[in-house]
Amino acid sequence: MRWSNIRLVFWRECRDQLRDRRTLFTIAVLPLLLYPLLAISVFQVAQFRHDHPSRVWVIGAKRLPTQPSLLSGDRFSDGLVDSATQELIALGSAPPNWIALSQKALSERVQQEIQQGHVDAVVLFPDDFSLRLEELNRQMAKRPTGEGKPVVQFSEIPEPTLFLNTANDKSRLAAQRTKQVLQSWREQIVRAGLRSRQIPVSATRPFRVAHVDLAEAGHEQLAFWSRLLPFVVMIWALTGAFYPAIDLCAGEKERGTLETLLTSPADRREIVCGKLLTVTTFSSATAVLNLSSLVLTGTLFFGQMELIDGAQPLRIGTPPITAVVWLLMVLIPISALFSALSLGIAVFARSNKEGQYYLMPLLLVCLPLMILPVLPASELDAGTSLIPLSGILLLLRTLIEGDYLQAARYCLPVLGVTGLGCWLAIHWAVHQFNQESVLFRESERVGLRSGLKHWWRHRQATPGVTGALCCGLLLLFIRFFAGSQASMPATWRDFVSSQLLVQVGLLAVPAILLARLLGRRVRDGLLLRWPGYKPVMAGGLLAFCFHPLGMELTQLIHNLYPLSDAIGKQLRELESIMGPASLGTLLLTMAVLPAICEELTFRGLLFSGLRRSGRPGFTILTSSLFFGAIHGVFQQSLSAFVVGILIGGLAWKTTSILPGILFHCTYNALSVLLGLVVPLYLPTQPLLQLFFDGADGALRYHPLVVGSGGLACLAIGSWFRGMRVNTYPAQPVRDQRPDTPATDSLSATPIA
Repeated sequence: MRWSNIRLVFWRECRDQLRDRRTLFTIAVLPLLLYPLLAISVFQVAQFRHDHPSRVWVIGAKRLPTQPSLLSGDRFSDGLVDSATQELIALGSAPPNWIALSQKALSERVQQEIQQGHVDAVVLFPDDFSLRLEELNRQMAKRPTGEGKPVVQFSEIPEPTLFLNTANDKSRLAAQRTKQVLQSWREQIVRAGLRSRQIPVSATRPFRVAHVDLAEAGHEQLAFWSRLLPFVVMIWALTGAFYPAIDLCAGEKERGTLETLLTSPADRREIVCGKLLTVTTFSSATAVLNLSSLVLTGTLFFGQMELIDGAQPLRIGTPPITAVVWLLMVLIPISALFSALSLGIAVFARSNKEGQYYLMPLLLVCLPLMILPVLPASELDAGTSLIPLSGILLLLRTLIEGDYLQAARYCLPVLGVTGLGCWLAIHWAVHQFNQESVLFRESERVGLRSGLKHWWRHRQATPGVTGALCCGLLLLFIRFFAGSQASMPATWRDFVSSQLLVQVGLLAVPAILLARLLGRRVRDGLLLRWPGYKPVMAGGLLAFCFHPLGMELTQLIHNLYPLSDAIGKQLRELESIMGPASLGTLLLTMAVLPAICEELTFRGLLFSGLRRSGRPGFTILTSSLFFGAIHGVFQQSLSAFVVGILIGGLAWKTTSILPGILFHCTYNALSVLLGLVVPLYLPTQPLLQLFFDGADGALRYHPLVVGSGGLACLAIGSWFRGMRVNTYPAQPVRDQRPDTPATDSLSATPIA
């Protein structure tokens, strides 16, 4: 690549963006005006805020004790609540005939009065409330004291009833104020009873907990800014990258200037780099301007909150200069990552309008990763440092709070993951620019009926890429909703029934039906072909050799992301359920059934459709992502994703799911034996002790077995690598008649 061409493309795109008044307003003007206008609006709206007095009716006021008194005329007694709250409660009396009403009739009357706005809440005291309270006091005074005296059964006091409507804001507020009054009155009754018996009031509260805040001065402000500023920078870096990327790609398609740029001496990589620098520049500028405006406005606004009635001033101060420095240093890789992602998505869009539709899916994917570091329990460790976006936000939070030792410990993993993400995103953007079918996509407007008819007549032997992705999402939704309604199996029979329902009813049967609906040939759509004895047996041998490595990987994942107590309890309950089952039933349920059904779904239906793209990496990784996501536990999903990559490689090389089925079945069978059978015989069988180690309480393979298995995997992988690969055509064959199946790589004569 030539830097001169990249510089020319960069300056050209920057000039075009600076001439666009909409871009200038979004990048420069809006950040400077947004937060001040928001603060001014808050102050203006606060002027309309006023406290509404609560209308409360009391039924049975004559039945209340005189000391301590609850009522004083037409208001609550002094000392129960503060004077401001007391002024906001307007007491009234209910109609006299309400005393004789039943509970149901009284509830209906109160509901009508609340809906009509006559009252907000009603308090009902029982008939014998005062008498029962006095009786309790007499029993307390005459209670026997001393060791060995009989225990007296004190009479219970009937509870007052508070009627309210939680769907009505005024009623809910009135009930809250009334509860505060009744609680204070109850405490006064308790204190009066204690004083009459010469018992100190402190007997009800024998001790208090003293609080000593060990936080240094200013650390509370740092904790606030360390959560807020990185999140704001991340959000605006994404937003600032997306809109310029749409204009530089989809906008140029609409204006007809993209063809002129492509015919220039600059090659595609130089064009992508120039546009990427432009989008990164505007992304960084947007984040910096929003950050500056937020800090300035927030500092002034929080300091003036005492001007608003009922608000408390927040003394958060201004962010330290070190926080701003760390944010600016990390802003470049963040903006580069978002710019590359936005550029690759924007190239795919046909128009500005279509490109804006793609912002919401990208934001929905990134937003959970941005919210995770803001949660109180999140901290930077070995596991979170490997999560994209979350790791760099936690690193920023740690640096701003001044914990440099913790930040230095996990700095390399965070930067490595971020750098890898940037490289993959840039590589994907370059790949998008090299696809003529992506650059020159034309807008299509077809009716639903005609579109479905055209698709049905011209569908290929196997599903397409879009169909495979839609099938994967549909199966995930079905699995998720079915899992949310299922309960924990109580017996082994219930577990087998649930496994049959999930594997057969929710995975295998829908996969077969969708393969028939979206393709012409179910056999090809599920990759059901015989690749030969050697590939099938090699798949089973590969699983046998990879299992020690897989167990070490599982242990590493559990160390990085420990199981929660609830998940661990459920897994232990499942292990206890499996106790009465025979070994053959266990293997059929845990190994054979998942191997067949899951491979039909993920390396059959999904893989055959994704394979039509002609890209092995995209096909294998995407199918493995769906395969991992179908497992409910996060730790199992990570392990399944890695295993899915190996099985996907087998399916790509052999164009069949049979080696993958044998791999899957063998791997699961070894896991069942290792978890349930081997521990029973390990203490008494010296031969097993040569392969396994259970000294630390957890059954593990010996390191020599793990190393030997890794070398054997490399040997088997090199054998598969030398196999000839049959690929699908990049585009569907269009010259076929509707009633003639299209020829593809699974037929007898592969397409060159």
